[in-house]
Amino acid sequence: MKRKYTSAIAALAATASMSLSSCHDAPDYDTSALGTFDCLWETVDTRYCFFAEKDVDWQEVRDRYRPRVIEGITQTELFGLCSEMLAELRDGHVNLSSAFDISYYREWWSLYPQDFNWRTVQQYYLDFNYRTLGVMAYAILPQNVAYVRYSSFSAMPGEGNLDIMFSYLSPCDALIIDIRDNGGGELTNIRPLVSRLIHDKMVGGYISHKTGPGHDDFSKPYPVEYEPADKGRVVWNKPVAVLTNRSCFSAANDFVAVMKEVPGVIIVGARTGGGGGMPFTAQMPNGWNLRFSASPMTDVRGKSIEDGIDPTQGCEAHSPAEELAAGRDAILDLAIQKLTNH
Repeated sequence: MKRKYTSAIAALAATASMSLSSCHDAPDYDTSALGTFDCLWETVDTRYCFFAEKDVDWQEVRDRYRPRVIEGITQTELFGLCSEMLAELRDGHVNLSSAFDISYYREWWSLYPQDFNWRTVQQYYLDFNYRTLGVMAYAILPQNVAYVRYSSFSAMPGEGNLDIMFSYLSPCDALIIDIRDNGGGELTNIRPLVSRLIHDKMVGGYISHKTGPGHDDFSKPYPVEYEPADKGRVVWNKPVAVLTNRSCFSAANDFVAVMKEVPGVIIVGARTGGGGGMPFTAQMPNGWNLRFSASPMTDVRGKSIEDGIDPTQGCEAHSPAEELAAGRDAILDLAIQKLTNH
């Protein structure tokens, strides 16, 4: 059975954005357990983009796992074995989906402190008095600092809704954008928010795509550009703090990389979780679906953002669970202090 795989790669040239997509026929693999295993391993081998960053010898991994695909292995057992093998990549963007389970590498965040409790913010900082705009909640803190909680890049309020929110917050002296626990979503949802916070066209980073089956076969990096909001839109012209924790991943991670380059913006909290590649999907001979990163992204200096983004110097902070339970959020407190200079 032939498998099909597709990828969506945002390769942005200097003058315009352009989306590249491809669909390829791959070598035949049968639907047996070994056929499925070999298909999965080979797909990752020729398409995955972070072998160097992860320091993974993928051939050595194959040599250890393939002998475990024994005669009579069940689909459930095979799925567990394949999931275990994929976990060697230590990548939260790598998922194997079946009718009965989805594999997911959780240690990219589970080995780190949470540093966030939304209930704490609602109760002790907002007094449960805030407005809701889909995936966003916003309010004005007593220090005359605007607070926006953005929980997921899976959605973005419309331009008119953003106008209403920024108009309401405009009397404030500074803005906090809290994306802690934001696991990502659509990269396209970064643009509307960034556009309200910049005043000149800027390069937010670079992206490459695979050009061949070799682990180092990549195109030249293409700049990822951002434009200010259209004339007439409500924009923000005052200081900004972006709050982060280890559970900021994928599109949230990319947003932090971009915002770190914007003048007047500080990143406060903990190092983000990473996940800096564009996704690629493939179907295995037995119907399972595989998803992983195939197009690496870097910051403006060419440094990979796969392993996360550090806070601004002097702005690292952590919010221990016991303090959050007592109503104190050290990351939010530090952001307020930095923005108000006291």
